[in-house]
Amino acid sequence: MSNPAPRAPAHRYAAYFAPAEGTAWWEVGSRWIGRCAAQQHDLPQPIVPGVSSLVQQRLTQAPRRYGWHATLRAPFALAPGVEFEVLRERLHALCGRFEAFTLPPLKVQQLDDFLALVPEGDTYEIDAVAAACVTELHALAAPLGPVELQRRRATSLKPREDQLLLRWGYPFVLDAFRFHMSLTGTLRGVPTTAVEAMKGAAVQHFGALPACRFDSVALFAEPHPGADFVLVEHVRLSR
Repeated sequence: MSNPAPRAPAHRYAAYFAPAEGTAWWEVGSRWIGRCAAQQHDLPQPIVPGVSSLVQQRLTQAPRRYGWHATLRAPFALAPGVEFEVLRERLHALCGRFEAFTLPPLKVQQLDDFLALVPEGDTYEIDAVAAACVTELHALAAPLGPVELQRRRATSLKPREDQLLLRWGYPFVLDAFRFHMSLTGTLRGVPTTAVEAMKGAAVQHFGALPACRFDSVALFAEPHPGADFVLVEHVRLSR
């Protein structure tokens, strides 16, 4: 299932992994962040004992805006003269070269200053799709402007991450890529008790799910600057 392509060009597009709509992984993940990016409406979030609903909403605000996903190719504006349909055709051609597979088991883990689901086990199949999304869609992307480049470089990047940023427009790609599905935004300054409560609730919330299939790349769009990202289309991998 997919939404109709946007009639007007969006501000930015992104290539994500997102579970198929209607699956347990899509429903449970969307409920955790409190929003369905496919139907574009808010959802009630699970109760986290010891954490108020207002704090929970604040801690999940960042992933809620971007929708339930794992980044493969970070958000980018199309280069001047590049039409949306060209991006769509390029993504369909790319996905046709990869076979669907099952993700390794996903576990709740703290990465830097946020909580995420990360795979346990070999990720070579994931990494190959992500690398293709980065390298093969790059020619369609507008270069980063000086303000965005400065913002990215202000986050204390490692030398290799800075090289990747300058070459590909994003620092955490290729050998610096790590597949993850964000569960919170930054936890800096959040009491340890609240962090542990969120982590425990996430373990329980996602613990009973079946294996997750990686059978498509999801094209998301940011309709205008600052807007919530919406799911445009699931582009299926080859069977």
